[in-house]
Amino acid sequence: MARQRPFIQCDVFTSTPTKGNALAVVLDGKGLADDEMAAFAAWTNLAETTFIVPPENPDADYGLRIFTPTREMLFAGHPTLGSCAAWLHTGGTPQQAGVVRQECGIGLVDILLDGEAPAFVAPPTTLQPLAEADKNRLMSKLSLEDHQIIDCARLDNGPVWQVFHLATAADVLAVDSASVKWPDEKAIGLIGAHAEGSECQFEVRMLAPSSGMSEDPITGSLNAALACWFKERGLLPESMIVSQGTNIDRVGRVFIANRNDQLLIGGHTHILVEGTVTL
Repeated sequence: MARQRPFIQCDVFTSTPTKGNALAVVLDGKGLADDEMAAFAAWTNLAETTFIVPPENPDADYGLRIFTPTREMLFAGHPTLGSCAAWLHTGGTPQQAGVVRQECGIGLVDILLDGEAPAFVAPPTTLQPLAEADKNRLMSKLSLEDHQIIDCARLDNGPVWQVFHLATAADVLAVDSASVKWPDEKAIGLIGAHAEGSECQFEVRMLAPSSGMSEDPITGSLNAALACWFKERGLLPESMIVSQGTNIDRVGRVFIANRNDQLLIGGHTHILVEGTVTL
């Protein structure tokens, strides 16, 4: 039987409310069937909707189910930070002071609370070369030239990413997101450096035709995978700020830190809507 459940809609990865990535959080998902969660996520029509559920692992503070309007995800970044913020906002208390431990499809993910903004520990990422056929197809679709590409790869940290490291942030921003609206394509990540002295060191974009959109506002899981890739290549500084969402009027800011052999992906969350939902 349907009942009222606490609900929050928040905005993640921005210092300016309504300029980040929106997230719907059902704070009591206990007893909901998979199809009920999926149906509600389709109804919210946000990039992701999450459901906090009792964890199976006793070391976890809570379990998390993550849904797009069309599928369930093993892991995602802005749902991790947004759900953590919502849980804390409504009285959640972690077992270990300063660390919230989330259980999701990839296992346990730690969210650290001691920095400028809450930050999750980047999960392990599988790094593989991008197949030549995939590289050539995507270069054609995105109208990229060889001189613009520093490197490319296939990254997997739950979601799978086809990524290009481009020469400049301007190259990243110039790509037409409408050019990737075709079915059966893995998400595409782009990253390029801003000029020295800029507020942000890199510009990132995530093009995701398979999710029913041309571009994601701000993508924590992609930034986590990119940070792992940069670290493997010896390109990751001790800390950096990434901008995302510029072309769609968002002011996304992702704080990345390489600290004590942990890669931390952080950002601010704002609670915008709080109430109940009948499910």
